[in-house]
Amino acid sequence: MWLNAPDFDQLLGGARHTAVHLELRDTYSVPDEADAVERFRRTGASDLDPDSEYWREWTRMVREAADRGVVIRRARIVSEPVTLYTRYLHAMTRVNVTAGEEVRWLARRDTCDLALPGEDFWLVDSSRVRFHHFTGDGDWADPRFSYTEDPAVVKLCTTAFDAVWERAVPHEQYTV
Repeated sequence: MWLNAPDFDQLLGGARHTAVHLELRDTYSVPDEADAVERFRRTGASDLDPDSEYWREWTRMVREAADRGVVIRRARIVSEPVTLYTRYLHAMTRVNVTAGEEVRWLARRDTCDLALPGEDFWLVDSSRVRFHHFTGDGDWADPRFSYTEDPAVVKLCTTAFDAVWERAVPHEQYTV
């Protein structure tokens, strides 16, 4: 059932139709974001330049996929009132949208009747799932990722994402 997880650029680079991402945590503490989150905490400022060193690789991958006709959607389930990290994400989401993603937000209290996987995931072309694993404090766990093409897992993730997406608020309408 579990296969070696491909690099993300390979996964998104191989997408033909769709790539959807479900985020379930209120706080992430991954090292590559630590300085940016601290700056946001201190100043309220975030990097909104899609061509900056921080964003360049991500926006390139998203733009290339979108140019191939891949629909890229991201849904975030968040507790309210929101955490500092969620405010940080919300402030930066303009870059995701500019690059070609559709983003929606859903209050955690509105998910009580939904079956959701225990981890964040990317689902590509309704056939491949890459889970992201985190520690309790939000850092990367070991291993960081797991990957499957198991139809039952794909179905769970498809159903979960679709249910969240249907209820979620578009980024432009969600306020923190």
